[in-house]
Amino acid sequence: MALTLERTRWIFAGQLGPAFDDGGPMMIVEARSVFGRRPMHRAKAHLLLSAMRHRAAELGDRVEFHQVERYSDVVSGRRDLEVIAPTSWAARRFVARHDIAVLPSRGFVTSEADFHAWADSRAGKRLVLEDFYRHARERTGILMRGDAPEGGRWNFDHDNRKPPPKNALSLGLPDPWWPTEDEIDEQVRQDLDRWQSEGAVRLLGADGPRRFAVTAAEADAALTDFIGSRLNDFGPFEDAILTDDWTMAHSLLSAPMNLGLIDPSDVVRTVAAEHAAGRAPLASVEGFVRQVMGWRDYVWHLYWYLGEGYRTGNNALDAHNPLPEVFSNLDADAIESTCLRETIDGMRRHGWAHHIQRLMVLGNWSIQHGYDPVALNDWFVDMFVDGTPWVMPANVIGMSQHADGGVVATKPYVSGGAYISKMSDYCGRCVFDPKVRLGENACPFTAGYWTFLDRVEPRIRGNARMAQPLAGLRRLVDRDAVVDQERRRERW
Repeated sequence: MALTLERTRWIFAGQLGPAFDDGGPMMIVEARSVFGRRPMHRAKAHLLLSAMRHRAAELGDRVEFHQVERYSDVVSGRRDLEVIAPTSWAARRFVARHDIAVLPSRGFVTSEADFHAWADSRAGKRLVLEDFYRHARERTGILMRGDAPEGGRWNFDHDNRKPPPKNALSLGLPDPWWPTEDEIDEQVRQDLDRWQSEGAVRLLGADGPRRFAVTAAEADAALTDFIGSRLNDFGPFEDAILTDDWTMAHSLLSAPMNLGLIDPSDVVRTVAAEHAAGRAPLASVEGFVRQVMGWRDYVWHLYWYLGEGYRTGNNALDAHNPLPEVFSNLDADAIESTCLRETIDGMRRHGWAHHIQRLMVLGNWSIQHGYDPVALNDWFVDMFVDGTPWVMPANVIGMSQHADGGVVATKPYVSGGAYISKMSDYCGRCVFDPKVRLGENACPFTAGYWTFLDRVEPRIRGNARMAQPLAGLRRLVDRDAVVDQERRRERW
């Protein structure tokens, strides 16, 4: 009888937790070329290297840990490797070229096969998040009572849109749990300094301290802390922004989840159990479950279902402008508008911003100014600690920039300064006035909103959800003056 070859499992940077370990021999490859492809936020580079090195240290004699220039330096010619399906089209192509055995993907609440079956059953209906989310709830039983949703409603968004408390500097919550850096982090810091000085990488943003989990134990500590100190406030204030409270009530779990350190199924069941035990309000729990089991799974599945060409093959609003240098260099000091300056500065300091800052500040500004959606997508991947090739296309190309023409979102997510004024404390300390669209103190977001509608009107006039905004545009007595002002704008 022929002996069965014991395969070594090559785990990628998104597969570093216990859910990807079945007890056999493992391999981790730290390829420096990955960090030199495009400019990258230093906090992200640090997080990836620290997580891989910590995992290698945990696995000890069970792991081959290679620090090389390219993956092929290790993989070429190997016939004893297996992988759990990688998390990008490029990685899956690489694995296929090297004839490596592939196991089904993990790290999500629902499977790719389940999503494909659900999507194929839609018979021409749109693949909207709400329908997928209900399907996932019904399939898993999370926040369900028999066939009915817990609390009698699927969606508690109405309860989860409170503005920040008036005149508050913060939500008044305890500081989040922060990891303690160790000798591995120090070595990572030294290596990044050396790589940068050698010209092998270009790193942007502040250098630490590390704020996100890089081990399963740290991720568990972060989850426990979130549940104990911020879950109850997460729902009401999940869309709110305060200048001096960069974490608000958010969990800070997106990065460790995307590293594979903590299983999202365990996370949502643990959080749902808090409501069942009477320790957390349903609106907060449902809002969190919606983000993890709903939106996170949804954008993962769309990445594969819509195909590799989705990222580069969609530009429904004909947006081709390059990203400004203040984005490319994270140069917040060159920005006058408080909301954009503070968001870019938060990114510079932490490599992170919460979802409303991403959608309604960064994304809103970008769609108004017609930035190239592919360039913006790649910038989001490179500048955010939780940025991955799979997570950004549906978020940026679809939801944020409406470049897909309505596959992900039914209308462009664009607004004037009034929304930002309502949901943040930014506007009270800004040189621009969100109520003003024309003149020296005209808000770039408010004026930009009307200029955007003027530019894209021919492309969106068939969208029923945009009928009211476009009717407002046609009634605008100073339309031409506003458009001309924004074309000439130098201060923003």
